[in-house]
Amino acid sequence: MKTPEELKEIVKQKYAEIASQTKESGKKSCCGGSDNTDEVFNIMGDEYQKVDGYYPEADMGLGCGLPTAFAGISPGDTVVDLGSGAGNDCFVARKITGPKGKVTGIDFTPEMIEKARENCRKLGYDNVEFHQGDIEKIPLEDGIADVVISNCVLNLVPDKKKAFSEIYRILKNEGHFCVSDIVLKGELPKKVREAASMYAGCISGALQKNEYLGAILDAGFFRITIHKEKAIELPDEVLQSYLSKEEIESFRKSGTGIFSITVNGEKPHASIAGSACGCGC
Repeated sequence: MKTPEELKEIVKQKYAEIASQTKESGKKSCCGGSDNTDEVFNIMGDEYQKVDGYYPEADMGLGCGLPTAFAGISPGDTVVDLGSGAGNDCFVARKITGPKGKVTGIDFTPEMIEKARENCRKLGYDNVEFHQGDIEKIPLEDGIADVVISNCVLNLVPDKKKAFSEIYRILKNEGHFCVSDIVLKGELPKKVREAASMYAGCISGALQKNEYLGAILDAGFFRITIHKEKAIELPDEVLQSYLSKEEIESFRKSGTGIFSITVNGEKPHASIAGSACGCGC
């Protein structure tokens, strides 16, 4: 069992590598397969090409949803994107907030931050900024964001409860978040759970769906809504790096499911934040 710090270092190294690649190469590097194979597992099912604000050079193909489509962002909002990568979701969010809004991207990997800043310079945005930081300790003040978004990143954070607590902290009262992420129903095979590349690829670090939603509730959020859920199929070409043919067949029959969900929750007004259920009842 690797320590949280070891897991973070795996993620940092892997995404530093991806930052130097093209979108297609990034798809091969993320979410399965070893460095010595051409195995590809791309969990990105929502395409950005027709989305306003889409900037192809910022799209590394690493997401598992389209959180901005369900985030309820309004013109003038302050938006924070956790795990902002090369800036893809930040630039889409900026299109919605307009020049009077502000968008801040937080990413753990210095190489991704530099790539995002370069993209931002090319676009000429003066109200989008990027900072290196740990999602378990977000380098932002309390209560500054109207909306927090994240796309297939929180599953990479060892302490999900701490991450949602931090999201709660940086949101304004009555602010809200919308994240796309990977969750499980059932147990992954031990060899898959322990594979470092599968952790960096968003799968083995995923929580059970109920546990994930429980972490959101425990952080104090209410009106928790799943807007979209889709099954993720791990191809045999990926699984065979970790499992025998018989083990793959057993996994297929186990009923274990891997899902991408897009979920949002609201931070209550200060007057009801301390109520027992967080719903003001």
